Amino acid sequence: MANPTVILKKQGEIVIEDCPIPEPKPGEVLLQMQDVGICGSDVHYWQHGRIGDFVVKAPMVLGHEASGVVSKVGEGVSNLKVGDRVAIEPGVPCHTCKNCKIGRYNLCPDMKFCSTPPVHGNLAKFYTHAADFCFKLPDNVSTEEGAFLEPLSVGVHACRRAGVSLGSRVLVCGAGPIGLVNLMTAKANGASEVCITDIDEKRLEMAKAVGADYTVLVKSRDGQEVARQIEEVMGQKPEITIECSGAPPSIQTAIYATESGGCVVLVGLGPADVTLPIVNASVREVDIRGIFRYVNCYPTALAMIASGKVNVKPLITHRFKLQDSVKAFETVAKGEGIKVMIHCA
Repeated sequence: MANPTVILKKQGEIVIEDCPIPEPKPGEVLLQMQDVGICGSDVHYWQHGRIGDFVVKAPMVLGHEASGVVSKVGEGVSNLKVGDRVAIEPGVPCHTCKNCKIGRYNLCPDMKFCSTPPVHGNLAKFYTHAADFCFKLPDNVSTEEGAFLEPLSVGVHACRRAGVSLGSRVLVCGAGPIGLVNLMTAKANGASEVCITDIDEKRLEMAKAVGADYTVLVKSRDGQEVARQIEEVMGQKPEITIECSGAPPSIQTAIYATESGGCVVLVGLGPADVTLPIVNASVREVDIRGIFRYVNCYPTALAMIASGKVNVKPLITHRFKLQDSVKAFETVAKGEGIKVMIHCA
């Protein structure tokens, strides 16, 4: 195959097909893909065919956590050259709407985001992308780490929205890949104490290994009870809680656990409608903030890895070749490991 490509044909069916090698348009580069991490959203589209209002109505190429090597440069591109290794920020906005102009391009209504219907992803041998959303990797950063900039950027954006800074006491709910990068980002931002929760002991062990000060194994669906456990373990309530699971009981815990005047940031996406202790949050002035992907975070995420402030390598637990992509998706669906990476070259 000239360009083997991983395609979600329909709900429940992933195939590998040979697709034409695309030509870069003006402002784009052709990339020979290197590494693509599997995100929970990719698996969700495969298993359920939709996430909220985003519905798979036609075959779609999967993948958005990616890195590649420039193999051809389109007209007008001056920031990259053939041979450059790059991380790919997967969302390309319109550049002209109000949100783009004020610097919040993640909220652009015309965003073209990889592997979000109907936009194709980049889990293929060759792929074209806007050059200004490709970030050149320094020699000491691998292409696997380059692919990891995507989830790490979620952590950067969440910690910015939360106001994590030197001395912050932080609670992270959920120790999956996104919870772990939020833990690592909070510590890199100077958080003095980070507690993390999960229902899986193995994930908490990984969290300890990458810097968690405290862990809480959640065994109850009672948000107030779990909040009391967290306060007991930390010795006081956290100032900031970053909720990464999307599970309703965990969102309730996040509100109850956060100190008065603190902030809860909702990262995990669960049911569309959730019952919250909103009066509790209101009378204690606990701010509740959402985040959507990230904005202007790739340079920071890259600097964190390049400087050694954050080491994401321990989170990559499984590796597959492009031709074994179906096995890779099955591995994620079984809940095995932390981050599954597919090598495309």
